[in-house]
Amino acid sequence: MQNNDTSSGTSRGAQSNQNDKLTDKINDFVQRNRKGILTAVIILAVGIAGTIAFFSLNDYFNRKAIADLEELDKRLSELKTEINEESGTGDAEALLADLNAFAKNKSGFAGGKAWSSIAQIHTDRKEWAEAESAWRNAARAGAKTYLGPVALFNAAVAAEEQGKLEEAIELLRNCIAHKFDFPAAPRAQFSIGRINESLNNIPAAIEAYRAVMINWSHITVWSNLAQSRITALEIR
Repeated sequence: MQNNDTSSGTSRGAQSNQNDKLTDKINDFVQRNRKGILTAVIILAVGIAGTIAFFSLNDYFNRKAIADLEELDKRLSELKTEINEESGTGDAEALLADLNAFAKNKSGFAGGKAWSSIAQIHTDRKEWAEAESAWRNAARAGAKTYLGPVALFNAAVAAEEQGKLEEAIELLRNCIAHKFDFPAAPRAQFSIGRINESLNNIPAAIEAYRAVMINWSHITVWSNLAQSRITALEIR
């Protein structure tokens, strides 16, 4: 029994000596590297504070951008009936200037929505070149939002109005291939067929119409229209 007690005491003593040595080594390391450790702690603290400040500021600017955008959108709604009238010209130009200033260097939903509003004003005025440019800007700014494919579709409409049919087809293809689903994708695909018909590119038109039937067979309106166009083209 006594031997066991002696053995236990020796083990505890050895463990205590090891702990003391480890503590001494840690203290020695801290003493020798205190400046580096202090610097690392300061850098870490500054980094954490900077990250918190960044996200706080980012949240503030996002909320401010949405509030500013809502005000601009309200002005557009109030001006809607007067955009094409002489009485509304001054207000429309002022709104366009403010929208352009807001949209500059902005991306995401806020930028895409602002450019879409600019494009809508030009579309209502039938200023197709300006509308196409603004819709393209909306597609770029809002590429990571649902606004992307919508803007590409509308840019295609503006391009077609100018007789830029090949460009319109390319924009429609980009719209359909966009990573965000576009509810009017079958209409866009049908439009590719229709524009190819107007270019007398019958094989490309039939191919486009067949794509409507294959990919959107459950949407009977567009699949039936596509079938009817294929039938009409094949019996020519």
